Amino acid sequence: MKTFRIKAYAKINLGLDVLRRRPDGYHEVKMIMQTVDLYDDLEFTKLAEDEIRIFTDKEELPADQGNLIWRAAARMKELYQISEGVSVKLTKRIPIAAGMAGGSADAAATIHAMDALFCLGLSLEEKQKIGVKLGADIPYCLMRGTALSEGIGEKLSTIPAMPSCYILIAKPNIHVSTKWVYTNLVLDEHTNHPDIDGMLASMKKRDLLSLSNQIGNILESVTIPAYPQIAAIKECMLQNGALGSLMSGSGPTVFGIFDDKDKAMAAKEKCRELPYRCFVFVTDLYR
Repeated sequence: MKTFRIKAYAKINLGLDVLRRRPDGYHEVKMIMQTVDLYDDLEFTKLAEDEIRIFTDKEELPADQGNLIWRAAARMKELYQISEGVSVKLTKRIPIAAGMAGGSADAAATIHAMDALFCLGLSLEEKQKIGVKLGADIPYCLMRGTALSEGIGEKLSTIPAMPSCYILIAKPNIHVSTKWVYTNLVLDEHTNHPDIDGMLASMKKRDLLSLSNQIGNILESVTIPAYPQIAAIKECMLQNGALGSLMSGSGPTVFGIFDDKDKAMAAKEKCRELPYRCFVFVTDLYR
């Protein structure tokens, strides 16, 4: 095999709670993760030269060590003493810096691709051990689907699949620093934590309405006061048929849950009318 093509799927956080800040600087989290059918395309080709070359359709993306694809490929080459190089062509569809794990998904795809191209025969667990040292979301992106994520994101449990629905995604044209959000998160006795266990119970019952009413993201307490357009997008979705709406990850992407595709498409047009230059997209769940 000289060429390998793979899709890197985006995720949303149906629930995101931060339990504590650890002495090592990481945060202990409890999250419900869901893969959606929005993806980047990656094409990997073996090179005779010992190089890693990245070609993207987005000028703002680095093509060197600043790209997680490069770091994942370099780590695989180092671990498994791969002397050949690899060329990567990336077609980017997941919004950049959006709270949808686009970079982590690309890194996960790279680990899968290097395993396939060089016939390493790695298990998912082995890949996840490599991925977690590159980024906390990568083990989940290797796994995909619906999962409970704990620890710093590396402890993953399969949970009942999210009930079928349509997801409206809207990313305003702003940049939110993940580091800034976590640095400014206040965790004390007054902190309002989302009910992750209640969400899990609703998913077990396959109750989409109950789940939609319970979705929550503790990071909104930091991001929304600084970026009120996030709250405005949520309200637009809710006023136009969303069963629930939430910021994904550290933002600024907002998603809405719909039980009807026509409603989701109509809400998409309403979000487009907002003065925030939103990237908007209707999708369903990755299965």
